[in-house]
Amino acid sequence: MSALHSPAADRNKQPILDALLTLLPPTGTALEIASGSGQHLAHFAAALPGWDWQGSDPDEQALASIAAWRPEGREPLRLDVNQRAWPLPPSHQALDLIYCANMLHISPWSSCAALMQGAARHLHPDGLLLVYGPFLVPGLATAASNLAFDADLRARNSAWGLRDLEAVQRQAEEAGLDLREYRSLPANNLLLIFNRNPQP
Repeated sequence: MSALHSPAADRNKQPILDALLTLLPPTGTALEIASGSGQHLAHFAAALPGWDWQGSDPDEQALASIAAWRPEGREPLRLDVNQRAWPLPPSHQALDLIYCANMLHISPWSSCAALMQGAARHLHPDGLLLVYGPFLVPGLATAASNLAFDADLRARNSAWGLRDLEAVQRQAEEAGLDLREYRSLPANNLLLIFNRNPQP
């Protein structure tokens, strides 16, 4: 099967990479949740050769596309965040980075808690969870394009929709993660940066 192509992934891969380059050390182990077409994974892996990247997705067509974009890379995992246990290889049981883009608004709300709990299980003490996508930020005006996108998502599936940043933060805190900061990226998207709660 040929590789899938997402114009949006082409547009946003470099701004996201620019943020990664300011956040990550030269080497580490990374898991991408919901890799989709695989374009982000291929772009990041090429720019960060010291990192060992593992792609994943629950969809068969996406898994084939991920492999097509990066045939020399690790075989992508069939992984749904809502699984009780994530089927990670031994090399990726303890991770320096978990990266997830554009998943929370096109999956049930339960996927947010599952993502946070899985990250808390598998991140090194100093590891990061990075979540990219559109969010509703209390106290800040939402772009008209994001409001229209949210309405369209909810019309297509009542379980979908842009997530409230404070609600996402609460799910993270319940799992033992802190929202360290968030960064505004092009096209009215945010990059949320979580780390593990320091142990007392």
